[in-house]
Amino acid sequence: MLKKIIGVGLGILFAAFALTGCDNSKSENTLIVGVAAGPYGDMFKQAIAPGLEKKGYKIEIREFSDYVQPNIALANKEIDINLFQHLSYLNNFKQARNLDLTAIAFVPTAGAGIFSNKITDFSQLKAGDQVTISNDITNEARALRILQAAGLIKLNPTAKPSEVTPKDIIENPYGLVIVPIEAPQTPRSLDSAVLSVVNGNYAIGAGLDLSKALYTEVLDKDLKNVIAIRTESVDTLGKDIVDVLKSDGFNHVIEDRNGIFYTFQKPDYQLY
Repeated sequence: MLKKIIGVGLGILFAAFALTGCDNSKSENTLIVGVAAGPYGDMFKQAIAPGLEKKGYKIEIREFSDYVQPNIALANKEIDINLFQHLSYLNNFKQARNLDLTAIAFVPTAGAGIFSNKITDFSQLKAGDQVTISNDITNEARALRILQAAGLIKLNPTAKPSEVTPKDIIENPYGLVIVPIEAPQTPRSLDSAVLSVVNGNYAIGAGLDLSKALYTEVLDKDLKNVIAIRTESVDTLGKDIVDVLKSDGFNHVIEDRNGIFYTFQKPDYQLY
């Protein structure tokens, strides 16, 4: 009887080891990719995933509803890659939270724009009109710089451009009321606000026509979107991703005139 019990116990133990081995094998080959609402999940699925699958990976896309959790999840090894943010946001975020993350490459990026459902020209603005902008530090400063570039406000020239807030507005000739809100809510705010500065990914995700923006930013390097991974994976997974980004398959999808990515501002440089 005792031998029988021991035999059954050993059988269960060996079965557990076998299952664990299978799960580990699956885990090693599966990449979980974090994206935010908008086109970058589609970019990964259509232009990047096929190349990685040829290298033996299985791809799982996980969509996040904000700009905070994708980096936290990446650092905590809940996901393996994320594609949703520009370089400046990543650098500020990882420094503030001491995260060991690395941007391995730029991708074609849709610029932010000033949109409206209520006016067709800035000359129609009047005092008290609300303008919504993203409320995270990086994109708030970005939105204010866009409003300045469009001639709607003037910012304190002594303030650090990457850290400006509404308090740094020194001229507001239209008497606009600046309202910081969560970035994903900016497209929806067009039902009430007169203007909204909407990041490109959220604009596309909400069905806004980029060509109908009253003003479109010209992206500099730090505002190009990047693929981020944990630094420990740069020489392995990072190299595989960069290989895919340099492939004809990736370029074919991006340069398709009938695709949404064709209008994105293309990077003319690589990080790695």
